[in-house]
Amino acid sequence: MAMTRLEKIASYDEQIAQIKNKQKAERQKHNREERAARTRRLCSRHGLLESMMPELIPITEEQYKAFLEKALTNAYGRDILNKIIAQGAKNGTPKAPAGETPQTETPTAKPTATDQNGGNPPSGNAGGGATV
Repeated sequence: MAMTRLEKIASYDEQIAQIKNKQKAERQKHNREERAARTRRLCSRHGLLESMMPELIPITEEQYKAFLEKALTNAYGRDILNKIIAQGAKNGTPKAPAGETPQTETPTAKPTATDQNGGNPPSGNAGGGATV
């Protein structure tokens, strides 16, 4: 028996509803996976930071935020991050998504007076030697 036009339309409407439900389910699954990945990343990175600097464990959230702002959001911190990202690009490492830093090893060297003065030696006679 052939379907009438109204029956065909109703059938299409049902198919559309099924596809929309599948789409909604896939979006929810994707969002759950993204949240889980973010949670793993945050826990992993924070655990790494705490293992490197156990002094961070007892401080308050406000102190922790102040530490991160002072330690990371300065020219030196941004320069290190840009170098790490550029090095990853040269090595074929995929770039991090917007707003996310790549997972790499943390530099262990602290800034020297030369680094802080743009490659120039520190001014003054801090070394105790004779000045010229």
